[in-house]
Amino acid sequence: MSYITKPQAHHPSLKPNALGLTRRDYEGAITTLCAGCGHDSITAAFIQAFWELDMEPHTVAKLSGIGCSSKTPAYFLREAHGFNSVHGRMPAVATGAGAANSQLKLVGVSGDGDSLSIGLGQLCHAIRRNLNLLYVLENNGVYGLTKGQFSASADPGSLNKRGTANTMPAIDSVLLAINLGATFVARSFSGDKEQLVPLIKAGLMHKGFAFIDVISPCVTFNDHEGSTKSYAYTRRHQIEVVEADFVPGRREITVDYDPGSVKEVTLHNGDRIMLRKVAEDYDPLDRDQAYAYIRDRQKVGELATGLLYMSGMTSDMNDQLRTGDTPLTQVSHGDLCPGSAELEKLMSRYR
Repeated sequence: MSYITKPQAHHPSLKPNALGLTRRDYEGAITTLCAGCGHDSITAAFIQAFWELDMEPHTVAKLSGIGCSSKTPAYFLREAHGFNSVHGRMPAVATGAGAANSQLKLVGVSGDGDSLSIGLGQLCHAIRRNLNLLYVLENNGVYGLTKGQFSASADPGSLNKRGTANTMPAIDSVLLAINLGATFVARSFSGDKEQLVPLIKAGLMHKGFAFIDVISPCVTFNDHEGSTKSYAYTRRHQIEVVEADFVPGRREITVDYDPGSVKEVTLHNGDRIMLRKVAEDYDPLDRDQAYAYIRDRQKVGELATGLLYMSGMTSDMNDQLRTGDTPLTQVSHGDLCPGSAELEKLMSRYR
């Protein structure tokens, strides 16, 4: 992981957000990834999302495992908390951080190898607990750090750089997340910043487990003809199921327009967006329909992108465990160590 920091000089024309911070204040170390790596585009989307949300960097904890993807947290929010865990174990560390301090905004960055192979069990239980975490899976279909072997997300029949075809079925992380009960599920493409930034913003504001699978081509080992995770293949086959946008929880903005029509809306920051009302038969709150839709698109070789599913459930892990709002670092010694009599009373409940 690189710790070479970027120069701190700011161009005077850089626009500050409500905190007086510019995009440069949300950057991190200089990337050591390959030039053109999709992961660096995801880093840029993170920086944009945090800046637009006016989030204070010190209120964020970034967590990762092992792999090219797990270097990403070093490249944004240099003033945030960070922890680079062992291979596949990031969800357990995130669970502990969330239990100890529910006030932190947790962001986990992982890869298809880190999440869908050695870390698959960890991912499943983080979803089951509905941990209040934005989990971004940077999906390139290969183990880029160990020279391009197929990962568990590689599609059957896809070719590696040497021309060898993958013979094993793929684990689709989006279908897995929906099936396990994740309360926010989306998919995007690292080269589609206009879609990815709003999805990251929505995931950061979601209460519970927010999962975003991002197709992020590996330019060194998986960006050739025959790969289904290349820039060319993804651009040809992605379809956007809904137009993604995100408006923070401020004064309500209401619009009224007909299905299929376009409406211009002015946001709180003065920006204007054009909304097109999508087909009425797609409902991202319908879990069964979302699952079936993704499968149908797969059968014709298409990648469904955008917000694919979101649950109305608002009870996260801390609600279920009835943990206090006060972070453990701020709990007094007397409350943490109430004495042997209270301990004996507690233990008697388990006898």
